[in-house]
Amino acid sequence: MIIGVPKEIKAEENRVSMTPTGVEVMRQNGHTVLVEVSAGLASGFEDELYVQAGGELLDSPRDIFRRAELIMRVKEPQPSERELIGEDQIWFSYLHLAASEQLTNMLMKIGSVNIAYETVQTARGSLPLLLPMSEVAGPMAIHEGAKYLETEQGGGGVLLSGVPGVDPGVVLIIGGGVVGAGAAKTACGYGAKVYVLDIDLDRLRYLTDVMPENCFLLMSSPATVRDLIRQADLVVGAVLEPGSRTPKLVDRKMLDRMKKGTVMVDVSIDQGGCFETSKETTHSNPIYMVDGILHYAVSNMPAAVPKTSSIALTNSTLPYALQIANKGWQKAMRENADLKRGANVVKGELTHQAVADAFGLECTPIDDLL
Repeated sequence: MIIGVPKEIKAEENRVSMTPTGVEVMRQNGHTVLVEVSAGLASGFEDELYVQAGGELLDSPRDIFRRAELIMRVKEPQPSERELIGEDQIWFSYLHLAASEQLTNMLMKIGSVNIAYETVQTARGSLPLLLPMSEVAGPMAIHEGAKYLETEQGGGGVLLSGVPGVDPGVVLIIGGGVVGAGAAKTACGYGAKVYVLDIDLDRLRYLTDVMPENCFLLMSSPATVRDLIRQADLVVGAVLEPGSRTPKLVDRKMLDRMKKGTVMVDVSIDQGGCFETSKETTHSNPIYMVDGILHYAVSNMPAAVPKTSSIALTNSTLPYALQIANKGWQKAMRENADLKRGANVVKGELTHQAVADAFGLECTPIDDLL
């Protein structure tokens, strides 16, 4: 199969969908890999490394789209690429369609095969292709939150660690999954007083066993959120419902209860966000104020550390991409139920129930297309 690795064109997206190591593995399996010139530069991978790995460099993304059967990307197709995507082309990337009806409709009209990293799911419910970026985003949420707590950044002037004789900062993390756990470990390492809320009692039991003593695990409820949000200096939204739009767990009225200069980091923003006042921001313009509360809602946080992120992403996506390349998408999905769950829009049909529910559209079972 011919695999295309075009350069990311979404604003400030520095990651690359396949490292030179991934290209080498693809070549060893008999596949051709087309790589756009400078696609990996922002992640620290020179063009020459892709050539040494057996990749073919191309200057034009149009040529890559024209020749490739499988397009590997980090982020979703951009509007300018609509005319480039072929009707029978396979697109494999993060899509987050439940947050974008426009993109969903665009892909349905094109008729391509669109597989979303974030909905590839194991029988046990884990999300192996979302996991690595969640592992990056959790600690980053605390790093960014701590920075914007500085007065010069607009925050409340709180040092999360505190100092002798001064209380540490209070961090409230809503969601105890991979992002929440990573954020909690980092915040605890800072020395903050950390609260983690979740609705899964088994998950809370597990986290109770592994988290430091300055981490407090509580069952999430609207009353608990309202109570703790008064105390928080930093609030991290780490809620995920796979494939679905994120529920709003902090409404605007709650901002009146919060201390001025509190920082809110919404890691769930790529699925719509879990704060009512969240709106997507970028690395160059990451924050805004609402009622004296500083909001940070960058949808591609891991792009700020692209080398780590790109290597971690390739480690996770490559085995699935190989199955698609070796067998074709239909046989790969028939033989791998995890990959089959990643199908979102196939041949003009919406094939993921959560995305269909988000827009009130009909869902076609993927098995009907295999």
